[in-house]
Amino acid sequence: MKRKVVSVVLSLAMAAMLTACGGNSGSATPAEAAGSAAQTEQSTGSQAAEKTETAGEKKQVCFVARASADTFAAWLTNEMQKAAGNYDDIELTCVSGDADDNTENGLLEDAITKGYDLVIVQSNNNAAQAPYVQKLTEAGIPVITTNPTTHQNDLDGGDDLSVLAGTGTVDADPEAQAAVGADRAVKEIPENANVVVFRGPSGNYHAEKRREAWDTHFFSKRSDVNILYEDYANWNSDEALTLMEAWIQSGTHIDAIISMNDNMAAGAIEAIRDNTDYVVDGKSNFLAYGVDGTAQGCLLIKEGLLTCTALQDASELAKKNMEYAEKVVNGEMAVTDVNDFVDAPEINADNVEDYIKIYVDNGEISADGSLAK
Repeated sequence: MKRKVVSVVLSLAMAAMLTACGGNSGSATPAEAAGSAAQTEQSTGSQAAEKTETAGEKKQVCFVARASADTFAAWLTNEMQKAAGNYDDIELTCVSGDADDNTENGLLEDAITKGYDLVIVQSNNNAAQAPYVQKLTEAGIPVITTNPTTHQNDLDGGDDLSVLAGTGTVDADPEAQAAVGADRAVKEIPENANVVVFRGPSGNYHAEKRREAWDTHFFSKRSDVNILYEDYANWNSDEALTLMEAWIQSGTHIDAIISMNDNMAAGAIEAIRDNTDYVVDGKSNFLAYGVDGTAQGCLLIKEGLLTCTALQDASELAKKNMEYAEKVVNGEMAVTDVNDFVDAPEINADNVEDYIKIYVDNGEISADGSLAK
């Protein structure tokens, strides 16, 4: 029943947030994006296919999100739509790779066919998308990679961590994000604690670097801590819930949940919310750490179920992406000069109300304190 509730809530939230950007047939809904690249091409209509004949009209920009069921990707898509509304000379189309490399790669190839003026790419798997990002640049289409950056070594498997040749990036530092929780955990997690670790998708730059940061900032300093279980939940709440339900069956108390994003932490918490071994009289008997600073994460902090998170500000990422996109498509700067990063402030019980107010103001949290549907 818990899994069903989480799934329904997330489905409603994603459907509301991941609507097509723009206001005409050049847009694609998440359902359309989940189909083949050919279906996506059909759904965008004749306007996208006739860009060469409408060069004097709005510049056509496409945002390829990694997944519609990922709360952060959905948040970022929603913010991209808002930010694009500030530019009269840009029309933004949003599509979703639905956490499937083949689907996302098909959408990137489709972007070449459509001849977009610029493409913003949020990779699901850096190495899997890198060759298709390169195809875009070879076709003469400027590319900004975001959340995460696509690096040169994603393409060739080498040691070069520079931004992929011919592209720009707007991102956040995943190591700094994870360090926010890891540095706290060194002092907070009890001696000889049992912890579980939820990882993002294998091959995803942010997922891997956040996990490395936990090794550097926490596990290397706390050799007494036992990793009871660790597995990939792929940024997904339902996957984390399923794993947590299985892990608590061992009967060994889990002292801390270490999650590479808020969405997986939320799923893990949902699995133990009604378990008196973990929540007694509304007070949690465990610690939990996330990343992203989503509206859902903030509400869990207020509830006392999430210890802290690091804000990855989708609003700021979107504003920067669209600001640079507008300059690039109008010839004011080269895409290779786009290299910007947002900060990762900590959100905890002391300051969470400030962030909740922001989410209430922007409509992501309802006036009654619940997640907006």
